[in-house]
Amino acid sequence: MGKPSIGDQELALLQYLADHGNASVGEVAGGFGEPRGLARSTVLTMMERLRSKSFLRRRQVDGVYRYSPATGPGEVMRSAVGQFVEKTLSGSVSPFVAWMSERAQVSDTELAELEALVAQLQSRRKES
Repeated sequence: MGKPSIGDQELALLQYLADHGNASVGEVAGGFGEPRGLARSTVLTMMERLRSKSFLRRRQVDGVYRYSPATGPGEVMRSAVGQFVEKTLSGSVSPFVAWMSERAQVSDTELAELEALVAQLQSRRKES
């Protein structure tokens, strides 16, 4: 069984920690929480929930708890996307692909990444 589900705000907090390295609750409350109107207590609750879901690690340094992501940001994003596909799209990526084909702002870099992924999927299919 995979990790528990994660909400949008939790995902944003994990991304913040991935970008800023080990941080205390106070540092995250100031840099992440304040711009979003979140109280320090709310940030602490979110961080502890993420720790209980095994998304964050905590260690004590000079009497202060420092939090860091338990996995890389790519793993968290893959998990969130997988949950979205399973729960929202009923396991089918077709609605997402249709949305992407209608989206006008697909950059050359994004298009190259998509083409590489399709080639990788085709290669795997041929191997099986």
